[in-house]
Amino acid sequence: MLRRLLGVLVPLLVVLAAAMGVPLAMAVAEGETQRMYLDRLADASRFASLADNALSSGRTAALRDEMVRYDALYSSPAALVAPGGRIILASRENFDLTVPTVSEQLELAFAGYRPEPPEIVWPWRDAPLVVVEPVGRDSEVVASVVTVSSTAPLRAQIEQIWWLLVLVGLVPLLALVAVAWPISRWVLRPIHQLDEATARVASGKLDTRADVDGPPELRRLAVSFNSMVDVVGRALRRQRAFVADASHQLRNPLASLRLAVENLQPHLDSEAARQAHEIAVEEAAEMGRVLDALLAATRLDSAVAAEPVELDSLVATHEPAWAASALRAEIELHVDIPGGLRVLEPPGGLGSVLDELVGNAVRLSGGSEIVVRAELVGAMVELHVVDDGTGLPEAERVAALDRFWRSPRHQNIAGTGLGLAICAELVTAAGGQLELLSPGPHGLDAVVRLPAAD
Repeated sequence: MLRRLLGVLVPLLVVLAAAMGVPLAMAVAEGETQRMYLDRLADASRFASLADNALSSGRTAALRDEMVRYDALYSSPAALVAPGGRIILASRENFDLTVPTVSEQLELAFAGYRPEPPEIVWPWRDAPLVVVEPVGRDSEVVASVVTVSSTAPLRAQIEQIWWLLVLVGLVPLLALVAVAWPISRWVLRPIHQLDEATARVASGKLDTRADVDGPPELRRLAVSFNSMVDVVGRALRRQRAFVADASHQLRNPLASLRLAVENLQPHLDSEAARQAHEIAVEEAAEMGRVLDALLAATRLDSAVAAEPVELDSLVATHEPAWAASALRAEIELHVDIPGGLRVLEPPGGLGSVLDELVGNAVRLSGGSEIVVRAELVGAMVELHVVDDGTGLPEAERVAALDRFWRSPRHQNIAGTGLGLAICAELVTAAGGQLELLSPGPHGLDAVVRLPAAD
């Protein structure tokens, strides 16, 4: 963001410097051109005055000598031209009158008009400066004095002044850029601190507070952020306290209720009463399972920090329980986890996720084989729990990740419909994805994708 801010400020400063420097450079070029023109015009006027006397007296030698000395001193040839383009005298031989600027100004001078001042001399244009001064007055012009001056010294001087202006302009520009850098850092530092504080809060560190620093607007934002974190922290503490209290207060009455219901069995004489008793016991057990699932779903919000874990070691601790469960259901279990794979998981989350997926495959798939395998795909590790059972249609595979959803075929099997939803949220909290796929004509492939840990 600092680079983007400077990327906006620096071009604006450059445009501002150009907006002030370009007119100044044009004024310099115009002023220097005017100065040289007036200087050459004064010389031409002096020659015109001398030429008027020389032509009236017939003595032009002194004028010629004056023009020759002028040409030798300024390297600017001068000539006295009669109407019709005949050169009366010149400071050097082969004086060229065919130059477009010379011929045009001579026509104006012989018509009784004084030529217009020349255009501004720019450093990249090497055209000479031509000055024509008529000898005589109004319609009695008897000749014209022509001087042709090289603009090379003038262009070099203008260019030198321009470079000096550039150097003088760079000093305040660089000073402004140098000041903009620390000011921009001062303005953006609270934003970076807020960003870091937000990341720490998102990782579960609710004791994080942003520094109240920087401009007034950002200080108010930091205060509001700290107040928000306080409110969220208090809400989470109340929620966790409620979870703990609910867990303690509901488990004991529920256990007592189930025990009391079970104790009624010896007092039941009829078959209808015994069937009602079995239903009541099963409903009490189902209430216990729903309570455990709801408490797990509530605790999920406090487990958002992903931690690295060795995948083969984690699976090895859970594999005996999976094997025992599969053996009781007469299902073959195959586990293929390569060594060296490390993934990011929420604290204690991945083991529970795999337990749920393998347990669902054992209880609900109706197949004869379950394969648990893992592979590295790019920057992600994919874990597959594949069974060869009846599987699920595509619409049910998507709906199975919603809370409290159960397949119509499994309504008579114990369950709450929360297990896969909790697993999906745990995997998503770790930066991964849980997806149910079809591995072939039948069966189900539960895929867990998690970021690989360095």
